Amino acid sequence: MSQIDISRQFDVLVVGAGAAGLYTALCLPDSLRVGIITKETVALSASDWAQGGIAAAIAPEDSPTLHIEDTMRAGAGLCDRSAVEFLAEHAPSCIQSLVELGVAFDRHGSTLALTLEAAHSRNRVLHAADTTGREVITTLTAQVLRRPNIQVIQQALALSLWMTPQGERVQGISLFYQGEIHWIQAKAVILATGGGGQVFAQTTNPAVSTGDGVAIAARAGAVLRDLEFVQFHPTALTKPGADRFLISEAVRGEGAHLVDNEGRRFVFDYHPQGELAPRDVVSRAIFSHLQRTSADPATAYVWLDMRPIPAEKIRHRFPNIIKVCQHWGIDVFTEPIPVAPAAHYWMGGIVTDLMNRTNIPGLYAVGETASTGVHGANRLASNSLLECIVFGAQMAHLDLSFEQLPSEIAELPIREFQTETDDWQRQQLHIEVLRQKLPRLVWQSAGISRSQSGLEAAITTVESWQRDFAALPLSQFLLSLNPLAPARLKLPDVERQLRLWAETRNLLDVADLILKSAVFRTESRGGHYRSDYPDTDLDWQAHTLIQTSHWWKSPNLNY
Repeated sequence: MSQIDISRQFDVLVVGAGAAGLYTALCLPDSLRVGIITKETVALSASDWAQGGIAAAIAPEDSPTLHIEDTMRAGAGLCDRSAVEFLAEHAPSCIQSLVELGVAFDRHGSTLALTLEAAHSRNRVLHAADTTGREVITTLTAQVLRRPNIQVIQQALALSLWMTPQGERVQGISLFYQGEIHWIQAKAVILATGGGGQVFAQTTNPAVSTGDGVAIAARAGAVLRDLEFVQFHPTALTKPGADRFLISEAVRGEGAHLVDNEGRRFVFDYHPQGELAPRDVVSRAIFSHLQRTSADPATAYVWLDMRPIPAEKIRHRFPNIIKVCQHWGIDVFTEPIPVAPAAHYWMGGIVTDLMNRTNIPGLYAVGETASTGVHGANRLASNSLLECIVFGAQMAHLDLSFEQLPSEIAELPIREFQTETDDWQRQQLHIEVLRQKLPRLVWQSAGISRSQSGLEAAITTVESWQRDFAALPLSQFLLSLNPLAPARLKLPDVERQLRLWAETRNLLDVADLILKSAVFRTESRGGHYRSDYPDTDLDWQAHTLIQTSHWWKSPNLNY
């Protein structure tokens, strides 16, 4: 990509270009100068991969009240009722705004088509075939690129928040772009970086989902919530080199069997409903079976056999699954599909209010990065895209009239980092090894089934890795920078290597946060299962809260 001149000052910086970041940028007052920062291009995000749809009570037989009750029920006692009411009541108007922007949802005649998904009591999920996320992202991207007040900075990496000297508010970010570290000022910073699925060996999230927003905010002192709650999908395509493509639960509903290497339908060993047991039960059954039968459970899989379904029905109901499997050399009509559970969605995040404000003045969070309170301990299907839109729309009310940017800061000469080739290769290898080992460790210890001994052993290991990482010469150089000291890195393949460094740092922090949150909550609830505490405990109908390495429990919730 050709280099573009990036401004050193914006009114608002939006970090992330998925549905949350793009829609937020479009909703901000057009009098504001907005910068969108994305470490890839504007087309690559988890939103773009979203197959399902977006939920809204727009049918005559539906109502926001029913949507609220379904969401509360799914959240296993930890939803914030006021946030859920806000989400459901604003959903219809937000859908209307997407339609007006040009999102082409499927229709029956002139009426928007609605489908039913698990745990919804009514047909309320709008969709665009099975690529709803892509349709939304494509439309939003086209709109963003037309706005003269928005500058998109692609293939740029946000490294940290830039706090005022006393640390009382955000005044911008540090950014790696085209080989240099820049310090960009802003009156407001909005984190919309998505989830952190890459901290797990198996995930449906794209490679960009490394928990950047949560890690960056945590280091600046933001309050975080419920980071132990991760939703795992039981059947993701699992083949070396292939994306972890979700194989819909509807496949099992139509009669597909889950079998092990011996061809045995092993899920009945764990639940009388077999393949049709609840999603978390099926995920745990597969996980437990692979722990017992596989030499490397982090990369192992079982088989989803669609052959019991009549071929005509497969062609009619699952054309996209046929197509994706064919692309990876699997013929669903003659052979089973290799599948395994995968981390899919992170319910926890940075604590925000209904205006997306965090506890740090000037810092906001939207989408999967945030913890708005709408998902509780387990997200209701198709509420994630909706959350991005409903809460992104709130940024239309952002008032920065009382905020002043500091005057331009005189920069010192650029500091350069370079090192001997041998030493650089040693550092590079160390980071690459950590990046490979960490997701396996977290998958084994804080994946679908957790226990105190496994979590505590993993915490000890991660803390040791964090110390080793911080001791690297590259880490010491980068962590010593300040806004008066911009930097240039004279290293081979610097963009790739700096991204590897930053993402590994964030993943180590995210792993530490998830592991310690999981050991803190001594019960099982929603997306958090402890084999040593398998029951839900009423005394734990409360949030896990974290700030600067301090964990505490909220008062019990009464909704």
